[in-house]
Amino acid sequence: MNILCKTNCAATERLEPNRIWGDKKCSKSDIVINQGSTAPLPSGIPTYTVEIMNMCVSGCDISAIHLRCGWFSSARLINPKLFKRLHYNDCLVNDGRPLVNGGTVSFQYANTYLYPLSVSSVVCV
Repeated sequence: MNILCKTNCAATERLEPNRIWGDKKCSKSDIVINQGSTAPLPSGIPTYTVEIMNMCVSGCDISAIHLRCGWFSSARLINPKLFKRLHYNDCLVNDGRPLVNGGTVSFQYANTYLYPLSVSSVVCV
């Protein structure tokens, strides 16, 4: 018997859940990106702080996190082990290494405008 079933159990038993607890499955939506303005450089160039977080509810680690990032560049040096542009619209997070569940990568960049960043691909560990 399906213990999650309360009504119309015959129909419910045929449905497969999207995720099973303990399963190490993940998706691009498990990576959350926040960015916001911070104090400008002394030269007046705006700066932004970026936080890239692994919010995987099943406890998974996620590696090879690639972001869509356009022609990302920064007037402030960013540690390439945290974030680097590989090609147009392809930036790598955490040098491709796993971002542990609940982990965050954070950095600041400086440019005249904020770059829209979104996840293009991930690998579940």
